[in-house]
Amino acid sequence: MDVVTRSLSFHSPAGEVKDITRLVADALRDTGLSDGTVTVFVPGATGAVSTIEYEPGLVEEDLPRALERIAPRGEAYGHDAAWHDGNGYSHIRATVLGPSLTIPFTGKQLALGTWQQVVFLNLDNRSRGREVVLQFIGK
Repeated sequence: MDVVTRSLSFHSPAGEVKDITRLVADALRDTGLSDGTVTVFVPGATGAVSTIEYEPGLVEEDLPRALERIAPRGEAYGHDAAWHDGNGYSHIRATVLGPSLTIPFTGKQLALGTWQQVVFLNLDNRSRGREVVLQFIGK
């Protein structure tokens, strides 16, 4: 078994849901590995990764509405009282969604469903530079 680590770096506007499927697939292809798993990990406390059918109704309407129900903006958060940065909701949303995702791959292809894309979510209330770490384990 080999372990290959790569990272993706990009600028992400506040609230962005970014399709990174192609970037992960390209990184896999560059490793030379054929079968194994990739862990997709976001360092930081206000970003997350997940999978979704990347289509406007889900990305622009349904997902933001669901996240607003889980951790609404404008609520009183202890984090905001301590740090005065207004992003307490961002930390809760990131915690619920999670910082990592593991995807199997076979034949140099990610084992994703037909309508399943890998997404990075910038849940913060401001734009920022982001990194996503990819760790491939396989042969």
